[in-house]
Amino acid sequence: MLHESALGFGSLALSALMHEEGVANDLPSVSASLAHHAPTAKSIIFLFMSGGPGQTDTFDPKPALQQLDGQRVPDSIASTIPDIPRSGVESKLFASPFSFRQYGDSGIPVSSLYPHTGQLIDELCVVRSMNHRVPVHGPGECIALTGTGVGDRPSIGAWTSYGLGSQSKSLPGFMVFLSNVTGPPPQLPSWGAGFLPARYQGTLVDGNKGVPYTDMPAGYTGANRRQQLKFINEMNRRHQERQGPDSELEARIASYELGYRMQSAAPEVFDVASESDHTRQLYGLDDRTTTEFGTHCLLARRLVERGVRCIQLRNGGWDAHSSLRSNHIQGAAHTDKPIAGLIQDLKQRGLLETTLIVWGGEFGRTPTIEGSRTGNSRGRDHSPAGYTMWLAGGGVKGGQVIGATDELGYVPIERPLAPADMHATLLHALGIDQHRLSWNHNNRDEIPTVLGGEVIQEVFS
Repeated sequence: MLHESALGFGSLALSALMHEEGVANDLPSVSASLAHHAPTAKSIIFLFMSGGPGQTDTFDPKPALQQLDGQRVPDSIASTIPDIPRSGVESKLFASPFSFRQYGDSGIPVSSLYPHTGQLIDELCVVRSMNHRVPVHGPGECIALTGTGVGDRPSIGAWTSYGLGSQSKSLPGFMVFLSNVTGPPPQLPSWGAGFLPARYQGTLVDGNKGVPYTDMPAGYTGANRRQQLKFINEMNRRHQERQGPDSELEARIASYELGYRMQSAAPEVFDVASESDHTRQLYGLDDRTTTEFGTHCLLARRLVERGVRCIQLRNGGWDAHSSLRSNHIQGAAHTDKPIAGLIQDLKQRGLLETTLIVWGGEFGRTPTIEGSRTGNSRGRDHSPAGYTMWLAGGGVKGGQVIGATDELGYVPIERPLAPADMHATLLHALGIDQHRLSWNHNNRDEIPTVLGGEVIQEVFS
């Protein structure tokens, strides 16, 4: 029916938007809720630490590394390491240059890199047994955020937007911020739509300028801007009738309408001047080191307040092949205070219980030295075989640790979990059953977790 009438899903979405705007009184609206079960969260904020922070340097302390520093990996552990490139199993062990201390009622140890976040450890569920087999940044980021290393599938944010739509009428359902863009380049599939219609892809945002091109052009009013938009959409509709359904064109039509709405909504959202001095200090906006990521975290809170479904904050620069100590000090200095500020701010506003925060990178780092470097020049190679992520808010039971790696931090020895399991868990929190959300691609009903993942039930209980 859609094909014969030359109306794709983008056009239906446009019709609904126009109906809400009062432009077309005879057009139907779209269902508001598509959740499969009662959700524990309404929105997700994904704090993606690009480059791979070391698990043994952040949230998974290994006293044995301190004792065996400079020695070879014991045979008892070397024999358990998966046969993957760059495992570093033939290299010498590298004790973490950071100390750990216990925080909160739970007593979970956190590295000296994250003192502000450590103060909130009772809000965090630390998952120490994540693992996959892709030891390269680009494919690793893709598997962490799309489910496979190929880069041709929808991102978890796109699946969320497709499954639930946006709670906001004037802002995109999925937005992405980039900060400290050094080291491995950002992977477009990480916020792409893959084989889903293009309108579900993330909107890339400049944290300083906001959504590009949303300022109203000089000489335009809301009324004549609407007339211009109607004309553009009519031309696109006629073109679509000749060409047939086209995902890219449908996304363009929907984006024009959304752009019109954002010209009134976005400038206010990205103007943080109205925030109190206390709030600005909470996120570190008064400190040059934390200003960029702190601004992004503050904007994430403002976007959650306005109904944006999924926000990805990508912070780069964690790829510590050498000089791990200075590299991780810098990465944590950029992010620790803003992350803690985000959690505290959401909690005091009553938003943490409905906002799921997840932290992690594409993989961890080896417990061994990369190459023959010495002293403060020592670094670690990539280690997807075992790494750490954590979750907070959105129905998560804080103050607990799930899973464990061996005594050196190489591989999971308790509750091994894959990216698909984490994706299934995030979707579950939003009320989405991974097996009931699908898209037919090449005559196959594709689900968000590719072949299925396990919901990590302990996260919520």
